[in-house]
Amino acid sequence: MSQKHLKEAFISNLNGTSLLEISLGLSLPPLCLLCRGLLLILYHLRYGKPLSSRKYSLLLDFLVLVSPLLFSCTVLSPIMFFMPTIIAAFCAGIFSKIYSQRKHETRVPFRQIVKDFQKAYLDPEYIPAITVFRVYVNVLTSIGILAVDFPQYPRRYAKAETYGTGVMDLGVGAFIFGNALVCPEVRQKSCVTQPKFSNLARQFFSIWPLIFLGFGRLLSVKSIEYHEHTSEYGVHWNFFFTLAFVRLAASLLLAIFPKNKSWIVAINLAVLYQLILNTTSLKTFILHGSDSRDTRVGFLNANREGLLSLFGYLAIYMASVQAGLWLLKCRNSVKGWIEAARFLLLTVLVLFVFLHVSQAYADPVSRRMANLSYCVWVVAHCLTFFICFVVTDLALVFTKLLVKGSSVPCCWNVVKPPNTGTKRETEAVPVRTEGKLSHICLISAINKNQLLFFLLANVMTGTVNILIDTIHSKTAFTLCILHLYMFFNCLIMYILHAKNIVLKFW
Repeated sequence: MSQKHLKEAFISNLNGTSLLEISLGLSLPPLCLLCRGLLLILYHLRYGKPLSSRKYSLLLDFLVLVSPLLFSCTVLSPIMFFMPTIIAAFCAGIFSKIYSQRKHETRVPFRQIVKDFQKAYLDPEYIPAITVFRVYVNVLTSIGILAVDFPQYPRRYAKAETYGTGVMDLGVGAFIFGNALVCPEVRQKSCVTQPKFSNLARQFFSIWPLIFLGFGRLLSVKSIEYHEHTSEYGVHWNFFFTLAFVRLAASLLLAIFPKNKSWIVAINLAVLYQLILNTTSLKTFILHGSDSRDTRVGFLNANREGLLSLFGYLAIYMASVQAGLWLLKCRNSVKGWIEAARFLLLTVLVLFVFLHVSQAYADPVSRRMANLSYCVWVVAHCLTFFICFVVTDLALVFTKLLVKGSSVPCCWNVVKPPNTGTKRETEAVPVRTEGKLSHICLISAINKNQLLFFLLANVMTGTVNILIDTIHSKTAFTLCILHLYMFFNCLIMYILHAKNIVLKFW
């Protein structure tokens, strides 16, 4: 068997893992973020100033925000169920040290600190959880696309063949969800009136890099006979095409229907698509082709998974638009965000109940078809992921109140209460700004060039696979390659961010 066929077999016919393991895995990035924030606050408490060295800041960010994720999906995967507890215990230890070492003059009773925290106002113009969510989806995807080719990456985390819930199955849907959170329709101010199809016209111009990258990937994969999993998207289709067409179709729907009703469009799309799957021969066609023998003759047969899964991904996108609109409603207090987190948690619980019903009576989760269960599963887990980041941010806000003047990049700023007598409630005044601190942050660096980060990860993944026999790699070698790969990716983004370079071509 050739190397190409060996690698294709290595990532084929898999069944995924449990919902519980994926949920526990989702808690790791927020815990890493909390750990990094607490370490920065502890540094400020000890030295009386923030960490200003860009070199050490990059090293800290990589070792705390990225490296634990590499270990958890390789050598530490057998103890995945204990990983959140271990990191949480470490965070608790750091917090205890911060609380006990506060300066004498700032030592107010704990109950008073809690009251001050509940009354605190936050910068209403910035929601760090959205930025961190999108960055971490990109980071986790970049880790997964290379790590999956090494034997140390558990097969249960890879994409399931037909039915099942692998970590990488969630990654595809989460990428769609994250894109919709910041789409033009969400970011557009409600008071600004624009022609209905203006965003659609803008999307026509903004998706051309994705189309270009899609064709670039197609030509490069075919020309060098790179291994590919045909049942993912088909013979010619790939994720760049999916993302481009979903964005275009969503802009068309949002031009026709009110954007604040996008959740209704999402439900109708997902349910109608599932009904068609269950009542017609469409499911058989997707899984086995028009002749029921897995034929790939003709464009539709060759790319049936990629083309027909667009309906499911479009439903996820529309649901995320609704979530984005709701999240961007002005909340400028800790109390407001605690209530928002409660509401999101209730929504997640309802979605998980519906997921159980959908899997029992409609169809199990299938990324290959992007069916109703898959859509519900992706939205539920993405909201869970987002809630974890909101809770993390609130925990860091609370800790910053303990140490006067401390700052954490990509975290909420505490602002002065708005003067309701002379200003609107939304006009909160910052207590202080973080200055250049926000520039010394790996999350901000990746966020500035997200598409480039993803593209660079794809190119480097291909390069590593061409140069190295990944299937027979030893553990130490695998960890070394994965760390070098991610560090180089992050370093490029960090340098571009330091020079204030944003590579955007549309």
